[in-house]
Amino acid sequence: QVQLVESGGGLVQAGGSLRLSCAASGRTFSPYVMGWFRQAPGKERMFVASIRWSGGVTEYADSGKGRFTISRDNAKNTVYLQMNSLKPEDTAVYYCAASSTIATMRTTTYDYWGQGTQVTVSS
Repeated sequence: QVQLVESGGGLVQAGGSLRLSCAASGRTFSPYVMGWFRQAPGKERMFVASIRWSGGVTEYADSGKGRFTISRDNAKNTVYLQMNSLKPEDTAVYYCAASSTIATMRTTTYDYWGQGTQVTVSS
């Protein structure tokens, strides 16, 4: 069983930065891709960014391109999301997810999810 635990969320002013972390644990943790998603109140959970565990190929949603950077530390089984120039519309619960088979932007292709961490950006 794989467990994902996010941290690093909080309240920040517009223009500020936050760095989210997602620590993974499990007897045999070897995902194909790790992703970050977010869900604002009353809205669907949306793709933010992903990174392939081997090779580090990244993909970003348009909303975060140029502002967000996803990275990973394979030795620590941890993935990060550095978020800069935050905007009020970035306010959401951010979720970490892992897929063992395929890299897509669809929530349905991810096998494991964290509990989420709240990010609130004030104007």
